[in-house]
Amino acid sequence: MAKIEMEERDSLTLIIVPHNESRTRTLRFSRRGIRAMALLTGGLTVFLLSILVFGAYMAGQLYRLRELEREVEVLTEERAQVVELAAALEEAEVEYERVRRMLGVEDAPVELLGSPVRRSGSRAVRREEIGERSDIPSSWPLVQEGFITQEASQGAEGPHPGIDIAVPQDSYIRAAGSGVVRAAGTDDIYGNYVLISHAGGYESMYGHASQLFVAPGDTVEVDEVIALSGSTGRSTAPHLHFEIRKDGAPIDPLPLLQQP
Repeated sequence: MAKIEMEERDSLTLIIVPHNESRTRTLRFSRRGIRAMALLTGGLTVFLLSILVFGAYMAGQLYRLRELEREVEVLTEERAQVVELAAALEEAEVEYERVRRMLGVEDAPVELLGSPVRRSGSRAVRREEIGERSDIPSSWPLVQEGFITQEASQGAEGPHPGIDIAVPQDSYIRAAGSGVVRAAGTDDIYGNYVLISHAGGYESMYGHASQLFVAPGDTVEVDEVIALSGSTGRSTAPHLHFEIRKDGAPIDPLPLLQQP
């Protein structure tokens, strides 16, 4: 058993009396010592709690650090992809300039590239012959002016049945005349394309688009936006390949078009 006595006003005495021994033990504590022990115990408790809180904080920071490391890895991979794309774009631009030089376009003034080119031939159709009819494909097929990099021809490497008009990626492509969409889809050569039937046996074809806004059977009005320009199919740079056909056979579009 234990018996606690107050022997002095400023001290505390603890007397321990064992059951199996006749000798007792006495422990005396001053009030100042008790306060010091209480303060020490409280400080130790606060210290341990601080360690726990700090440990939890450091664990959270470590987790955040690992998340940041993973984000850095992802950004590094994306940067490498951007560098690859930039290199591919640079190669495409070099190839595009080479093609322009081969076609003799490099030194031609831009204002001349947009001027009408009149050609003679049994299948050449002039604007004077069709007047201002909106159902004949005679309107410029782009919102932007662009510039012609290749005209319709019968070259040694094979026929080029239309004209190529260089414009920035995702420029608006519009219908050259009112009509009905006969076909719209994807082709190995033309990429994403639209084929529109017009009055008088005329058809207009728009190739290498990045995105189509029409489907077969749709009715379109002249100058209605039908697609966005791109570089799909057999293409080295963003441009529009534009054809006009009469009774199923390609004709030179330039004499028919009203160029900007």
